[in-house]
Amino acid sequence: MNFGRVLTAMVTPFTDEGELNYDEAARLADYLATHGSDGLVVCGTTGESPTLTWQEEYELFRVVRDAVAGRAKVIAGTGSNSTREAIEATKKAAQLGLDGSLQVVPYYNKPTQAGLYEHFKAIAQASDLPILLYNIPSRTGASLQPETVAQLAELETVVAIKEASGMMDVASEIRRLTPSRFAIYSGDDSLTLPLLTLGGSGVVSVASHLVGLQLQELIQSYIRGQHDQALAHHLRLFPLFKVLFIETNPVPIKAALEMQGWRVGRARLPLAPLQPSSLQVLRQVLEEMGLLAESKGSEQMATKVS
Repeated sequence: MNFGRVLTAMVTPFTDEGELNYDEAARLADYLATHGSDGLVVCGTTGESPTLTWQEEYELFRVVRDAVAGRAKVIAGTGSNSTREAIEATKKAAQLGLDGSLQVVPYYNKPTQAGLYEHFKAIAQASDLPILLYNIPSRTGASLQPETVAQLAELETVVAIKEASGMMDVASEIRRLTPSRFAIYSGDDSLTLPLLTLGGSGVVSVASHLVGLQLQELIQSYIRGQHDQALAHHLRLFPLFKVLFIETNPVPIKAALEMQGWRVGRARLPLAPLQPSSLQVLRQVLEEMGLLAESKGSEQMATKVS
């Protein structure tokens, strides 16, 4: 399974009343699929999976699948800190005909490496859906070590990892221990280029909601051997990469999309809206990069999708 180079960690749109806005999700998915995204990761961290019900998630998987109609891979966030729950959710995602499953390191439990291996192995054996491992110790309280990743990479359906520890030495060790067919994706937009130099495949991106085509060009420039051009893209996008994490993700990216005209709504509690000072900084960066020059939101896209 080749998920592609740019995978967007898609936000989950809500109405003003805090209910899931499936129509806007379909419009956003269609837009992303035609603006640089090879794949969409649905109901991951950026998609606010901790505050979604499984029923909402399954319906969102279906809506996004239908919206992109094979033009982009759809990877379902079906991970859990309960192995049984993750297995059940992954089986349902497979029944929907999706392209892959994002499996986060179990949070709060703090399992050992042996426990992590058995957790992911059980999920892999329960379904044929390709698995994208997700290592993000800052969120989960546990870290998937490179040696464990290498063991898991021996399983047929474990095909890639979203490496979001922020540590290049970890990425280097994973690359050293795993076969070339095993894909390593950056979990941080700002580390996309550094990870490419270590044999990475691409990025699971937040910024690609706004600059998917530019991110795609950054990666393709590097692949073509145009390293100076790739660096120029990276440096030009770097202020955006950083400001989108000025507060807890996905609060800044949802605010940015709202500024562009998308009806994605605010994040569900316990995440609060951006502080006014952060909102001002975010708007300034978006304006300086020309990302507020024209609306890319609902009214414009409704005509395109209908």
